[in-house]
Formats: sequence, structure tokens, C-alpha cells
Amino acid sequence: MTRTEKQNTLKGLLFISPWILGFLAFSLYPLVATIYFSFTDYSVLAPPVPIGAENYQELAGDLSFRKAVFNTVFFAALSVPINTAIACFLAILLNFNVVGKSVFRTAFFLPSLVPMVCLGIIWRWLLNGEVGLVNQFLSPFADFANAVLGTSFNTPAWLEDPQFTKLGLVVASVWGLGHAMVIFLAGLQEAPVELYEAAELDGAGFWTKLRHVTLPMVSPYILFNMIMGFIASFQVFAVPFVMMDGVNEPPGGPGGSMLFAATYIYLKAFQDWEMGYACAMALIFFLLIVSLTLTLMKLSERRVHYLGK
Repeated sequence: MTRTEKQNTLKGLLFISPWILGFLAFSLYPLVATIYFSFTDYSVLAPPVPIGAENYQELAGDLSFRKAVFNTVFFAALSVPINTAIACFLAILLNFNVVGKSVFRTAFFLPSLVPMVCLGIIWRWLLNGEVGLVNQFLSPFADFANAVLGTSFNTPAWLEDPQFTKLGLVVASVWGLGHAMVIFLAGLQEAPVELYEAAELDGAGFWTKLRHVTLPMVSPYILFNMIMGFIASFQVFAVPFVMMDGVNEPPGGPGGSMLFAATYIYLKAFQDWEMGYACAMALIFFLLIVSLTLTLMKLSERRVHYLGK
């Protein structure tokens, strides 16, 4: 390297040094510490004691851990595709040139800015089985079905029935799709206009253009939103924790149906003071997220179209 190149390299490192320091202090060190503590008996109040792989052996027989894994995977598998599809659909609608387009975009994006704790409180009220607005909206339809079909449908007890608790959380998660919608809008803005013009010359209608032009053009954004959605779903904590507070078995909900990975890690680390055990769980879920991300990237190689390739 020449002297000028060395100087430019040093200047570049100087400019990014705040990021490097932040990465070392808040990302790399916690990861290394988690790996170390996962092989120890550590209560935070006393020095860690190495115990080998005992934490992982105990996890293999922990029924609550299995429940947390199942609830987390079930919620991610249900909420991510639904939210991605709705966000893409809204972005396509909001991409049309209509009067008040900016107002509608803002209205759909604003709910995603609500803090998670506030969101949990709001949806705890909305999903209340007796006075919640969701059941107030569904009640006339249930009454109509009962009168016409002679059935005995009842509005769900969202926060008390284990069959509906996770579904209620999926409904609440729809409020956070504003960021994904904005990303889809950015992708739609970059789609080449000449592709739509060529499709129209070939007699393609709206649905044909949607299938053969729009969706291939936004496929990288679909992949990105799905990966980010799965990562966020595996870290879900505040909303179910707040929604289940004071309901049956807080914060796991009825029958442990709302016991998620992050919740169980929090309980073990800061309620039972089993930090080593919590670190082992955190490391397992970290590896699970990495594996899922790599799998999605691998499966998308032939299905995602990148402009210019």
C-alpha cells in the first residue's frame, strides 16, 4: 500500500470507529459472554461455576422450554406470511395514483410507531372477551349465524382460551407491518416502467402484470421482510408479556399458551436467577434463527429476481 492509501485507510477506520466500538461492546462481547456462561452455573450474584454441558442436558428434558419453542415457532409460522402478504397488498394499493395517497400511507404506517408496551395494553383491552371491540364487532355475525344456521357460535375468549391466545397475538401483530409496507413501496417505485408497458402491449391485465411483473420485481423485498419478520417473531416479548399480565398464569397465559422464547429466557435469567441456563436457551435460539435465515437464503436463490441479473 502506498502512503496515501494507508492514510485513507486510517481515516476510514477512524470514521467508522464508533460503530466498531459499539459492535465490540454491544454485539460481539455479549455473544462471547453468552457462549461462556451457557456452560456455567451463574446466578449473577455469585461468580460463575463451570458445569460443562449440564444446562443443555437439562434443556433437553425441560417441558416448559419445549412449550416455548412450539409457541414461538407456531406464532412465527403464522404471523410472518400473513403480515408479509398484507403489507405487500397494502403497498400495491397505495402505489396507485389516487387522491390523498400520502394521507393513506401515513395512516397505515403510524400504528407501527406505537411502543410495544402501549400496543400490549391496547390489544389487551381490544381482545377482552366481554367488552373488547373485536368481539363487539364479531358478535352480530355470530348471532346471525346462530339464527340462520341454528348453530351455537360464541365470540372467542381471546385471552382466556389457549386455542385463541396465539391467534389474538397474530391479530395484534398486524399493527406492526407499517415498516414492511414502506419497504415494499420502495421496491415498487424501483420497478421499471417499461416492463409494465411491454406487458400492456401484450394484452396483460392487472392480475397478469401482478403475477409476472410486480411480484418478481419485489421478490427481494419479500425475502428481506420475511427474514426480518422471522427474527422479530422469535424475539417477541413485550406484547404477550403485557397482554397476559394478571390473566390466569402470568406471563405464560392459560396453559402456557403465551410462553415464548424471550419470555422464558427472561423468567429464568431475572426471576429464577439462572443466568447460565438462560444463556444456553438464548444461544440455542440464536443458532435456530441463523439456521432459518440461511435456509431461506438458500431456498430463495432460484425464486428471487434481482434487477440487472
